[in-house]
Amino acid sequence: MTGYLVAFMDVTDPDAYEEYKNRAPAVVQKHGGKFIARGGRSLTLEGDPPPGRMVIIEFPSVERAVDFYNSPEYREAMAFRQGAAKARMMVVEGV
Repeated sequence: MTGYLVAFMDVTDPDAYEEYKNRAPAVVQKHGGKFIARGGRSLTLEGDPPPGRMVIIEFPSVERAVDFYNSPEYREAMAFRQGAAKARMMVVEGV
């Protein structure tokens, strides 16, 4: 069953965050992921808008999304995000 990683990024240091943005796609691809949305325009239809940018990545399964998140390669890329953005991430199983 497909797994979708959904992330909300509140970027506080755009220059430092840029290095994370440059490194993450190769790791996503290595783990079978595909970007569905990556910081594009969004409209809140109900409730409070989430801070910052939204990212949605499709993986072949929830397990593959979790493996991506826990991989040494992603942890290395994530180090560039630390201090440059506040993140909220979750994985949801597709139908």
